[in-house]
Order: sequence, then C-alpha cells, then structure tokens
Amino acid sequence: MAVLEALSQKKELSKTALLRQALRMYQVIDVRLERGDKLIFEDDKTKEKSEVMML
Repeated sequence: MAVLEALSQKKELSKTALLRQALRMYQVIDVRLERGDKLIFEDDKTKEKSEVMML
C-alpha cells in the first residue's frame, strides 16, 4: 500500500487510476509474451539491453 500511495502522489493520479493503468500495461505485456515476444529495456545512452523475465 505504501508503494501505491507513493506512486499515486508521484504521478499525480488517484490510486484507482494508477491501478487501472498498471493492469492495462500488465495485460498488454502478458499478451505479447504469450505470442512469443520478449520484454527488453534499453539504455538510451549506452544501448545496453536487459531482458525482463516474467513469471
């Protein structure tokens, strides 16, 4: 709950709006992973890439 409170204040969103946004993002990621895509973060400066593994 503390993380939810902190993020909602940081993003200036209600907790409900933040949770809705998080669930939509999770749903998109889940669909992409199910079809075999990978989730990768890339550092703009170094171009270093890291794959995110989801359970």
